[in-house]
Amino acid sequence: MTAEPSATQAGQHGHWPLFGLVVRTRRLELRVPTDTDYEAVCDVAADGIHDPGTTPFAVDWTDAPPHLLRRNAFQFLWGTRASWSKDAWHLEFAVYHQGRPIGMKGLWATDFGALGEFSTGSWLGREFQGQGFGKEMRAAVLHFAFAGLGARWATSQVFEDNPASIAVNRYHGYQEDGFELRLRRDSPVRWLRHRLAADTWLNGPRDGGIGIEGLDTCREMFAPSPRPAPAPAPA
Repeated sequence: MTAEPSATQAGQHGHWPLFGLVVRTRRLELRVPTDTDYEAVCDVAADGIHDPGTTPFAVDWTDAPPHLLRRNAFQFLWGTRASWSKDAWHLEFAVYHQGRPIGMKGLWATDFGALGEFSTGSWLGREFQGQGFGKEMRAAVLHFAFAGLGARWATSQVFEDNPASIAVNRYHGYQEDGFELRLRRDSPVRWLRHRLAADTWLNGPRDGGIGIEGLDTCREMFAPSPRPAPAPAPA
């Protein structure tokens, strides 16, 4: 059972129509969180996402103590709203399982109308990891961007010592697209780039039963993406 959008969301759709946007999979509901929703999401993050001895993120945001983590998370979310434009946007979904928040799934783009390209990122609370939710979250936003927005390319970046995220990329058909060096806690680590073409996703075997609700009310907030999608990058 999934939770229905809150009354707060319903009342704000006219001001920020993204609050009515929902993507549903077999087990999950992804929806754009209001500030009220985000309180509970931040509690999940504060309870822990990864072993504190390392980090899978390019920005060490989880190193902050819980009260600052929550404050920083709100500033980040508000920033994505304030900087929104049709061509350059960052969309964050709160992820729910059986009505309970379990993490976040984001996608962002620059020059979307010309490039049709977007990137993704996510986190899950530690107690929800290892249950296939990461794959299902990714399938949800790939469907949203490729089938809903007409995107051409999906990209993903991951540290070389993050096997779980690499496995999600491979599962969904991403191809290797080079690497660069990034500093992580003052040490250089390879930052792998992966890329997925729309036709690979749309014409390949995919997770079924993904639905999008509320896109028509906020479609004007996204620049139309060029089509058709290019051929997949060579392996």
